[in-house]
Amino acid sequence: MPKDRDRIIALVTGAGGFVGSHLVEHLLEQGDAVRGVDCFTPFYDRSDKQRNLSHVIGREGFSFERADLSRDDLTQLLTDVDVVYHLAGQPGVRPSWGEEFGEYVRHNIEATQRLLEASTRHRLGAFVFASSSSVYGDAERLPTPETVRPEPVSPYGVTKLAAEHLCNVYRRNMGVPTASLRFFTVYGPRQRPDMAFRRLVHAAVHGSRFELFGDGEQTRDFTYVGDVVEAMRAAASSGWTGTANIGGGTRVSMKDVLAIVESQCGEIDIVRGDAQPGDVRHTGADTTIAAEMFGYNPKIDVAEGIARMVEWERASFAA
Repeated sequence: MPKDRDRIIALVTGAGGFVGSHLVEHLLEQGDAVRGVDCFTPFYDRSDKQRNLSHVIGREGFSFERADLSRDDLTQLLTDVDVVYHLAGQPGVRPSWGEEFGEYVRHNIEATQRLLEASTRHRLGAFVFASSSSVYGDAERLPTPETVRPEPVSPYGVTKLAAEHLCNVYRRNMGVPTASLRFFTVYGPRQRPDMAFRRLVHAAVHGSRFELFGDGEQTRDFTYVGDVVEAMRAAASSGWTGTANIGGGTRVSMKDVLAIVESQCGEIDIVRGDAQPGDVRHTGADTTIAAEMFGYNPKIDVAEGIARMVEWERASFAA
Protein backbone atom coordinates (compact mmCIF):
# COMPACT_ATOMS: atom_id res chain seq x y z
CA MET A 1 0.00 0.00 0.00
CA PRO A 2 1.34 3.51 -0.80
CA LYS A 3 2.79 5.25 2.25
CA ASP A 4 1.13 8.61 1.56
CA ARG A 5 -2.46 7.38 1.80
CA ASP A 6 -4.46 4.85 3.80
CA ARG A 7 -6.20 2.95 1.01
CA ILE A 8 -5.44 1.27 -2.27
CA ILE A 9 -6.81 2.87 -5.43
CA ALA A 10 -8.05 0.25 -7.88
CA LEU A 11 -9.04 0.75 -11.50
CA VAL A 12 -11.76 -1.68 -12.58
CA THR A 13 -12.41 -1.83 -16.31
CA GLY A 14 -15.75 -3.27 -17.39
CA ALA A 15 -17.11 -2.06 -14.05
CA GLY A 16 -20.72 -2.16 -15.19
CA GLY A 17 -20.60 -5.80 -16.26
CA PHE A 18 -21.56 -8.94 -14.40
CA VAL A 19 -18.23 -9.77 -12.76
CA GLY A 20 -17.01 -6.18 -12.79
CA SER A 21 -19.89 -4.84 -10.72
CA HIS A 22 -19.45 -7.61 -8.15
CA LEU A 23 -15.73 -6.84 -7.99
CA VAL A 24 -16.40 -3.14 -7.42
CA GLU A 25 -18.64 -3.97 -4.45
CA HIS A 26 -16.12 -6.44 -3.03
CA LEU A 27 -13.22 -3.99 -3.26
CA LEU A 28 -15.22 -1.22 -1.59
CA GLU A 29 -16.19 -3.63 1.20
CA GLN A 30 -12.50 -4.39 1.69
CA GLY A 31 -11.71 -0.69 2.09
CA ASP A 32 -10.23 0.01 -1.34
CA ALA A 33 -11.07 3.09 -3.39
CA VAL A 34 -12.38 2.17 -6.82
CA ARG A 35 -12.26 4.01 -10.13
CA GLY A 36 -14.70 2.26 -12.45
CA VAL A 37 -14.71 2.53 -16.23
CA ASP A 38 -17.04 1.10 -18.86
CA CYS A 39 -17.88 2.05 -22.45
CA PHE A 40 -21.29 0.32 -22.44
CA THR A 41 -20.88 -1.66 -25.64
CA PRO A 42 -24.27 -2.69 -27.09
CA PHE A 43 -23.70 -6.44 -26.60
CA TYR A 44 -26.68 -6.33 -24.23
CA ASP A 45 -28.95 -3.65 -22.83
CA ARG A 46 -27.07 -0.74 -21.29
CA SER A 47 -29.76 -0.42 -18.61
CA ASP A 48 -28.63 -3.79 -17.19
CA LYS A 49 -25.14 -2.41 -16.58
CA GLN A 50 -26.48 0.81 -15.11
CA ARG A 51 -28.63 -1.29 -12.78
CA ASN A 52 -25.56 -3.31 -11.81
CA LEU A 53 -23.84 -0.11 -10.70
CA SER A 54 -26.84 1.43 -8.96
CA HIS A 55 -25.69 0.00 -5.61
CA VAL A 56 -22.38 1.86 -5.69
CA ILE A 57 -23.07 5.14 -7.51
CA GLY A 58 -22.61 7.90 -4.95
CA ARG A 59 -20.88 5.62 -2.48
CA GLU A 60 -17.81 7.03 -0.75
CA GLY A 61 -14.62 5.79 -2.41
CA PHE A 62 -16.19 5.09 -5.80
CA SER A 63 -15.95 7.13 -8.98
CA PHE A 64 -17.02 6.26 -12.50
CA GLU A 65 -16.06 7.33 -15.98
CA ARG A 66 -17.37 6.23 -19.34
CA ALA A 67 -14.45 5.55 -21.67
CA ASP A 68 -13.45 3.30 -24.57
CA LEU A 69 -10.11 1.69 -23.81
CA SER A 70 -9.51 1.04 -27.50
CA ARG A 71 -9.87 4.71 -28.49
CA ASP A 72 -9.71 7.19 -25.61
CA ASP A 73 -6.75 8.73 -23.79
CA LEU A 74 -6.01 6.51 -20.77
CA THR A 75 -3.59 8.78 -18.91
CA GLN A 76 -6.05 10.21 -16.41
CA LEU A 77 -7.65 6.84 -15.76
CA LEU A 78 -4.36 5.46 -14.45
CA THR A 79 -3.21 8.49 -12.45
CA ASP A 80 -2.48 7.44 -8.83
CA VAL A 81 -3.83 3.92 -9.47
CA ASP A 82 -2.16 1.10 -7.52
CA VAL A 83 -3.94 -1.92 -9.00
CA VAL A 84 -5.62 -2.52 -12.36
CA TYR A 85 -8.36 -5.14 -12.68
CA HIS A 86 -8.96 -5.51 -16.39
CA LEU A 87 -12.35 -7.11 -17.07
CA ALA A 88 -13.50 -5.00 -20.01
CA GLY A 89 -13.93 -6.87 -23.26
CA GLN A 90 -16.33 -8.27 -25.82
CA PRO A 91 -17.89 -11.43 -24.32
CA GLY A 92 -19.57 -14.45 -25.86
CA VAL A 93 -18.38 -17.48 -27.80
CA ARG A 94 -21.27 -17.81 -30.26
CA PRO A 95 -21.40 -14.22 -31.57
CA SER A 96 -17.62 -14.09 -32.17
CA TRP A 97 -17.84 -15.68 -35.62
CA GLY A 98 -18.17 -13.77 -38.88
CA GLU A 99 -18.44 -10.01 -39.20
CA GLU A 100 -18.51 -9.40 -35.45
CA PHE A 101 -14.93 -10.61 -35.06
CA GLY A 102 -13.62 -7.08 -35.57
CA GLU A 103 -15.37 -6.01 -32.37
CA TYR A 104 -13.63 -8.83 -30.49
CA VAL A 105 -10.25 -7.75 -31.84
CA ARG A 106 -10.94 -4.15 -30.87
CA HIS A 107 -12.25 -4.70 -27.35
CA ASN A 108 -10.27 -7.80 -26.32
CA ILE A 109 -6.90 -7.28 -28.02
CA GLU A 110 -6.46 -3.63 -28.96
CA ALA A 111 -7.97 -2.33 -25.72
CA THR A 112 -5.76 -4.65 -23.65
CA GLN A 113 -2.61 -3.58 -25.51
CA ARG A 114 -3.42 0.12 -25.03
CA LEU A 115 -4.09 -0.36 -21.32
CA LEU A 116 -0.86 -2.31 -20.87
CA GLU A 117 1.09 0.32 -22.79
CA ALA A 118 -0.37 3.09 -20.66
CA SER A 119 0.46 1.06 -17.54
CA THR A 120 4.16 1.16 -18.37
CA ARG A 121 4.14 4.85 -17.38
CA HIS A 122 2.86 4.10 -13.87
CA ARG A 123 4.18 2.11 -10.93
CA LEU A 124 1.48 -0.48 -10.47
CA GLY A 125 1.41 -3.01 -7.69
CA ALA A 126 -0.61 -5.45 -9.82
CA PHE A 127 -2.38 -5.78 -13.16
CA VAL A 128 -4.97 -8.56 -12.98
CA PHE A 129 -6.43 -9.67 -16.31
CA ALA A 130 -9.72 -11.57 -16.57
CA SER A 131 -8.99 -14.36 -19.03
CA SER A 132 -11.14 -17.40 -19.82
CA SER A 133 -11.12 -21.18 -19.90
CA SER A 134 -12.09 -20.73 -23.56
CA VAL A 135 -8.38 -20.48 -24.32
CA TYR A 136 -8.09 -24.25 -23.74
CA GLY A 137 -10.77 -25.35 -26.22
CA ASP A 138 -11.40 -29.09 -25.90
CA ALA A 139 -8.58 -29.64 -23.43
CA GLU A 140 -6.59 -32.85 -23.65
CA ARG A 141 -6.66 -33.31 -19.85
CA LEU A 142 -9.35 -32.94 -17.20
CA PRO A 143 -8.95 -31.32 -14.79
CA THR A 144 -6.81 -29.02 -16.92
CA PRO A 145 -3.58 -27.55 -15.58
CA GLU A 146 -2.06 -24.37 -16.98
CA THR A 147 0.72 -26.42 -18.61
CA VAL A 148 -1.73 -27.83 -21.17
CA ARG A 149 -1.24 -26.17 -24.54
CA PRO A 150 -4.12 -23.75 -25.27
CA GLU A 151 -6.13 -24.73 -28.35
CA PRO A 152 -9.14 -22.37 -28.54
CA VAL A 153 -12.03 -23.50 -30.74
CA SER A 154 -13.77 -20.12 -31.07
CA PRO A 155 -12.69 -16.68 -32.27
CA TYR A 156 -13.54 -15.38 -28.80
CA GLY A 157 -11.07 -17.82 -27.24
CA VAL A 158 -8.42 -16.75 -29.74
CA THR A 159 -8.75 -13.10 -28.70
CA LYS A 160 -8.56 -13.93 -24.99
CA LEU A 161 -5.42 -15.97 -25.58
CA ALA A 162 -3.90 -13.11 -27.60
CA ALA A 163 -4.62 -10.74 -24.71
CA GLU A 164 -2.90 -13.18 -22.33
CA HIS A 165 0.17 -13.17 -24.57
CA LEU A 166 0.18 -9.38 -24.47
CA CYS A 167 0.09 -9.50 -20.66
CA ASN A 168 3.06 -11.89 -20.71
CA VAL A 169 5.22 -9.79 -23.04
CA TYR A 170 4.50 -6.56 -21.17
CA ARG A 171 5.41 -8.28 -17.90
CA ARG A 172 8.65 -9.75 -19.24
CA ASN A 173 9.81 -6.79 -21.26
CA MET A 174 8.23 -3.72 -19.66
CA GLY A 175 7.84 -4.78 -16.04
CA VAL A 176 4.04 -4.56 -15.83
CA PRO A 177 3.13 -6.98 -12.97
CA THR A 178 0.48 -8.98 -14.81
CA ALA A 179 -1.55 -11.91 -13.51
CA SER A 180 -3.89 -13.63 -15.98
CA LEU A 181 -6.72 -15.54 -14.34
CA ARG A 182 -8.55 -18.07 -16.51
CA PHE A 183 -12.17 -18.04 -15.31
CA PHE A 184 -14.22 -21.20 -15.73
CA THR A 185 -17.92 -20.46 -16.50
CA VAL A 186 -18.72 -17.77 -13.96
CA TYR A 187 -22.34 -17.57 -12.76
CA GLY A 188 -24.37 -15.79 -10.09
CA PRO A 189 -26.76 -12.86 -9.66
CA ARG A 190 -26.55 -10.24 -12.46
CA GLN A 191 -25.17 -12.78 -14.94
CA ARG A 192 -25.38 -11.63 -18.57
CA PRO A 193 -28.84 -12.26 -20.09
CA ASP A 194 -27.43 -14.42 -22.90
CA MET A 195 -25.75 -16.93 -20.58
CA ALA A 196 -27.25 -20.35 -19.84
CA PHE A 197 -27.78 -20.05 -16.08
CA ARG A 198 -29.43 -16.64 -16.42
CA ARG A 199 -31.75 -17.87 -19.18
CA LEU A 200 -32.50 -21.02 -17.23
CA VAL A 201 -33.30 -19.29 -13.95
CA HIS A 202 -35.38 -16.69 -15.76
CA ALA A 203 -37.38 -19.44 -17.49
CA ALA A 204 -37.87 -21.29 -14.20
CA VAL A 205 -39.03 -18.25 -12.27
CA HIS A 206 -41.23 -16.73 -14.99
CA GLY A 207 -42.60 -19.91 -16.57
CA SER A 208 -41.08 -19.31 -20.00
CA ARG A 209 -39.24 -21.72 -22.26
CA PHE A 210 -35.55 -22.55 -21.90
CA GLU A 211 -33.51 -23.46 -24.97
CA LEU A 212 -30.89 -26.09 -24.18
CA PHE A 213 -28.07 -26.34 -26.70
CA GLY A 214 -26.71 -29.88 -27.04
CA ASP A 215 -27.74 -33.07 -25.28
CA GLY A 216 -27.23 -31.85 -21.72
CA GLU A 217 -24.37 -34.26 -21.07
CA GLN A 218 -21.79 -31.51 -21.54
CA THR A 219 -20.05 -30.58 -18.30
CA ARG A 220 -18.62 -27.34 -16.97
CA ASP A 221 -16.59 -26.29 -13.99
CA PHE A 222 -19.10 -23.67 -12.86
CA THR A 223 -17.60 -20.94 -10.66
CA TYR A 224 -19.60 -18.65 -8.40
CA VAL A 225 -18.96 -14.94 -8.95
CA GLY A 226 -18.22 -14.28 -5.27
CA ASP A 227 -15.36 -16.78 -5.37
CA VAL A 228 -14.03 -15.15 -8.55
CA VAL A 229 -13.87 -11.63 -7.16
CA GLU A 230 -12.18 -12.83 -3.98
CA ALA A 231 -9.61 -14.59 -6.15
CA MET A 232 -8.92 -11.42 -8.10
CA ARG A 233 -8.20 -9.32 -5.05
CA ALA A 234 -6.17 -12.10 -3.43
CA ALA A 235 -4.03 -12.41 -6.57
CA ALA A 236 -3.45 -8.65 -6.64
CA SER A 237 -2.59 -8.49 -2.93
CA SER A 238 -0.16 -11.40 -3.13
CA GLY A 239 2.18 -9.79 -5.65
CA TRP A 240 2.15 -13.03 -7.66
CA THR A 241 2.41 -12.84 -11.45
CA GLY A 242 1.73 -15.47 -14.10
CA THR A 243 -1.29 -17.49 -15.26
CA ALA A 244 -3.74 -19.38 -13.07
CA ASN A 245 -7.05 -21.21 -13.39
CA ILE A 246 -10.05 -20.08 -11.34
CA GLY A 247 -12.69 -22.83 -11.19
CA GLY A 248 -15.51 -23.94 -8.94
CA GLY A 249 -13.95 -27.23 -7.87
CA THR A 250 -16.26 -29.79 -9.51
CA ARG A 251 -17.60 -30.58 -12.98
CA VAL A 252 -21.39 -30.57 -13.32
CA SER A 253 -23.45 -31.55 -16.36
CA MET A 254 -26.22 -29.35 -17.73
CA LYS A 255 -28.66 -32.20 -16.99
CA ASP A 256 -27.67 -32.01 -13.34
CA VAL A 257 -28.05 -28.23 -13.38
CA LEU A 258 -31.56 -28.59 -14.81
CA ALA A 259 -32.43 -31.01 -12.02
CA ILE A 260 -31.14 -28.58 -9.38
CA VAL A 261 -33.16 -25.68 -10.77
CA GLU A 262 -36.32 -27.81 -11.06
CA SER A 263 -35.89 -28.95 -7.46
CA GLN A 264 -35.95 -25.31 -6.41
CA CYS A 265 -38.52 -23.88 -8.85
CA GLY A 266 -40.58 -26.68 -10.33
CA GLU A 267 -40.72 -28.17 -13.81
CA ILE A 268 -39.19 -26.21 -16.70
CA ASP A 269 -40.41 -26.08 -20.29
CA ILE A 270 -37.27 -27.14 -22.21
CA VAL A 271 -36.70 -26.76 -25.95
CA ARG A 272 -33.70 -28.68 -27.25
CA GLY A 273 -31.37 -27.26 -29.89
CA ASP A 274 -28.17 -28.37 -31.57
CA ALA A 275 -24.76 -27.85 -30.02
CA GLN A 276 -23.31 -24.53 -31.20
CA PRO A 277 -20.00 -23.91 -33.03
CA GLY A 278 -17.24 -23.11 -30.55
CA ASP A 279 -18.96 -24.73 -27.56
CA VAL A 280 -16.58 -27.19 -25.93
CA ARG A 281 -17.79 -30.53 -24.58
CA HIS A 282 -16.20 -30.49 -21.13
CA THR A 283 -14.22 -28.12 -18.92
CA GLY A 284 -12.53 -28.68 -15.59
CA ALA A 285 -9.97 -26.56 -13.75
CA ASP A 286 -6.87 -27.68 -11.93
CA THR A 287 -6.58 -24.80 -9.44
CA THR A 288 -3.38 -25.90 -7.72
CA ILE A 289 -1.43 -22.79 -8.75
CA ALA A 290 -4.13 -20.41 -7.50
CA ALA A 291 -4.41 -22.31 -4.22
CA GLU A 292 -0.67 -22.33 -3.60
CA MET A 293 0.17 -18.84 -4.83
CA PHE A 294 -2.68 -16.76 -3.36
CA GLY A 295 -4.82 -19.11 -1.27
CA TYR A 296 -7.70 -19.65 -3.66
CA ASN A 297 -10.40 -21.88 -2.18
CA PRO A 298 -13.89 -21.75 -3.74
CA LYS A 299 -16.67 -21.76 -1.14
CA ILE A 300 -19.99 -21.76 -3.01
CA ASP A 301 -21.24 -24.97 -4.67
CA VAL A 302 -23.62 -25.02 -7.62
CA ALA A 303 -26.79 -25.75 -5.62
CA GLU A 304 -26.19 -22.81 -3.29
CA GLY A 305 -25.11 -20.53 -6.12
CA ILE A 306 -28.26 -21.31 -8.13
CA ALA A 307 -30.41 -20.69 -5.06
CA ARG A 308 -28.86 -17.23 -4.82
CA MET A 309 -29.60 -16.60 -8.50
CA VAL A 310 -33.21 -17.69 -8.04
CA GLU A 311 -33.59 -15.39 -5.04
CA TRP A 312 -32.11 -12.49 -7.02
CA GLU A 313 -34.35 -13.16 -10.04
CA ARG A 314 -37.46 -13.24 -7.88
CA ALA A 315 -36.45 -10.05 -6.07
CA SER A 316 -35.75 -8.29 -9.38
CA PHE A 317 -39.14 -9.33 -10.73
CA ALA A 318 -40.88 -8.15 -7.56
CA ALA A 319 -39.13 -4.78 -7.79
